[in-house]
Amino acid sequence: MTESAFIHRFEPATGAGSPPLLLLHGTGGDENDLLGLGRMISPGSALLSPRGRVLEHGMPRFFRRLAEGVFDEEDVRRRAHELGDFVTEARKQYGLAAPVAVGFSNGANIAAALLLLKPEALAGAILLRAMVPLSDPPKAELGGKPVLLLSGQADPIVPASNSAKLAALLSQAGARVEHKVLPAGHQLSQADVTLARNWIGNVDAEAA
Repeated sequence: MTESAFIHRFEPATGAGSPPLLLLHGTGGDENDLLGLGRMISPGSALLSPRGRVLEHGMPRFFRRLAEGVFDEEDVRRRAHELGDFVTEARKQYGLAAPVAVGFSNGANIAAALLLLKPEALAGAILLRAMVPLSDPPKAELGGKPVLLLSGQADPIVPASNSAKLAALLSQAGARVEHKVLPAGHQLSQADVTLARNWIGNVDAEAA
C-alpha cells in the first residue's frame, strides 16, 4: 500500500456471502477496538479495521475537532477522502467487495462523511452514535444504500435533533435509512449489537 495506507488490522472472511466490514473506532480507540463487535454482528465477514491518523492529546481519531461536537470541517473532508482512498487500495490488496462501514462515535461521523463525499467507497453503513459531519454537505447520490443509525436517548454528546437531522440528510441523498433511538447513553449496549446483527442479516438476505 502507498502513503495513503492506515495502520490497520485485516481478518479474511471465514464464510461466504457476508459483506466485508470497515470498522471505524471512536476517539481513543485503535484498529483492535471493534474487531469483537464485527465478529458478533456479522460472523464470517472479512474485517478491515484502520486506526485514525489524527491524534488529540495522544488519542487516535479520524479527523480534528475544534471543541466537543464542533468539527474542523476542512479536515473532515480531507480525511474522508484519505479513508476512501485507503478503502479502494485495501479492496484491491485483499480482493474485497465494497464494505459496509461499522462506525462508533468519531468513527461513525467519518463513515457518514464518507457516504456523503465518496459514496462509491461503501455498500452501506451502521452508524453508532453519529452526528451530522458537515454543515454544508455536498449533494450526494446514495442510490438506495442501506444505513442503520442507532442513537442513544440519553446521549450527552449527540443531541436528538442532530441525529434526526443526519437521518433526514442521508434519506434525502437516497439512502434507505433505518433510525432507532435506544434507551442508552453514548456507550454501546447489547441492543446495539442485536439490532446491528439483525439488520446486517437482512442486508445479506436482500443481496442474495
